[in-house]
Amino acid sequence: MNSKTLYVTDLDGTLMHNDLSVSDYSVSTINELVEKGMAFTYATARSINSARTITGRLNLKLPVITRNGAVLADNTTGACLEKSVFTKDEVKLLKQLIPELPRCGFVSCFFGDEMIKAYVPVEHTVCFQGYLDYYKNDRAKTEVPDLESMFCGIPGYVTLISSKEDLDPIHERVRSYPGWECIFQKDIYRDEYWLEICPQNCTKAKAVLKLKEEYGFDKVVVFGDSVNDIPMFNAADEAYAVSNAIEEVKKAATEVIGSNEEDAVAQFLRSRLEESD
Repeated sequence: MNSKTLYVTDLDGTLMHNDLSVSDYSVSTINELVEKGMAFTYATARSINSARTITGRLNLKLPVITRNGAVLADNTTGACLEKSVFTKDEVKLLKQLIPELPRCGFVSCFFGDEMIKAYVPVEHTVCFQGYLDYYKNDRAKTEVPDLESMFCGIPGYVTLISSKEDLDPIHERVRSYPGWECIFQKDIYRDEYWLEICPQNCTKAKAVLKLKEEYGFDKVVVFGDSVNDIPMFNAADEAYAVSNAIEEVKKAATEVIGSNEEDAVAQFLRSRLEESD
């Protein structure tokens, strides 16, 4: 097997099924291929703790890309290997630009290697309250008294969850600042929208290219389905959209493969193994 090719997949809507699981077939296939020398990892907007509840059975040897490229982590231990954070000036600006944050979002803050999700227990938007209720057992969730306290420790990621109408004006405000990255997209499982803000140059694409350079890969092959995968598609040598991907992703793809429900990524990877035998 050609160990000079790096394979990177998105999770939600791509490797994962719609029930938020990675199938037994995908797990066994990927673990077998990694053991045989395939260089494989994933790139997700999820935190490492959230991702590992789903990917914990994958025996990955490379760092995984989380928080849309803001954090490189170890899928086995959950340790954050590298993380990007906001500057003090950016924190000050974020507080000024999004006074609505306590109603509809949280801030991911680092205390050493530990990450918390700081939120204020006020009357939330329906969408954000739904998120809090769904992840009621998430130990990273931490109540703080006010907007100022949401940016505690070392802030590294801001997440807002609400309707498109609620988030559109906030997006217009924050996107004009060139010192950070903004990702605004519809959730693939529900009707809510997510606006995520992370430090400058923290994208899946930048993180993939970083791994390519640091590990000496010659080629990158990626898989995805959503808006935040498009820069990664543009940076890769080959890019494959699952059939359930949005049209913009399909247009940016080298080829469209099967759906996430059909284990298309694992099927593709196995076919690559067979071609190399």
